[in-house]
Amino acid sequence: MRVWVTRAQPGADRTARAVADLGHDPIVAPVLEVHDLPVAMQPPPDTLAFTSANAVAAWGRLTPDRSARVFAVGDATATAVREAGFGDVRSAAGDGAALADLIAQAASAPVLWPRGADIAFDLEAALSGRVPVRSLPVYETRPTTPPPRPDFDALLIQSPRAARLIAETLSAEAARGRLALALSAAAARPLSGLPFATIHIAAHPDEAHLLAPLGKPPPAV
Repeated sequence: MRVWVTRAQPGADRTARAVADLGHDPIVAPVLEVHDLPVAMQPPPDTLAFTSANAVAAWGRLTPDRSARVFAVGDATATAVREAGFGDVRSAAGDGAALADLIAQAASAPVLWPRGADIAFDLEAALSGRVPVRSLPVYETRPTTPPPRPDFDALLIQSPRAARLIAETLSAEAARGRLALALSAAAARPLSGLPFATIHIAAHPDEAHLLAPLGKPPPAV
C-alpha cells in the first residue's frame, strides 16, 4: 500500500520508517514546513512543557541549557526531549488535557511552554487558575509550495492544520475510495467533505494507534 506521510520534517522520516516496517511503501511529501521564530531569550526556566517534537527541536536550537524539569504531552514527544539531552522528563502519555492534568498534579512553579504559532490545544488556558503558564511561540508551520499531490492509497494526518490544507488542495477524485488515518477527531474533521472510503481516527493520540489500521509487521524470514 502506498502511504502518504503528510507531516513536516524531521518527523516525516521517522513516520516513514514505521510505515516501511509494516510492509508498506511510504511516500514522504509534507504539506507543511517548520520555520523557527525569533525569540528574545530570558533566564533558563525551571520547568518546561512541550506539546510537540517540533517545539522540542526549536527550543533546542535556541539554548544549550538542559537543566529544566520537562513535562511532555506523549511518549514520542518525551523521547524527543530525552534525545535532546534533558534528564528529568515526565510524559502524560496522552493528549493536551492529560498533560494539563499531569502538570496540575506535579508542578506549582511557573511553567514555560515553547510551542508552535498555530496550536490545536491551549495549555495556558487549560491550566488557568491552577498553574501559571507562559506560552512562547518558537516555530511556525508554513504550507509547502507547490502543494504535494502524490498518488496514494492511504494518507496520514497528524494535525488539524495539515488536514485543512489537504481539504483545500486535494481533489475529490484523488481522495475517492482512499483511506485517511487521523491522529485525532480534530485532525479528521476537515477531511469530512472529501469522499474517502474511510476516515479512521486513532483510538489513542500516538503513532502506534495511528498506524494500527495498516496492520502488523510482516513475519521475519
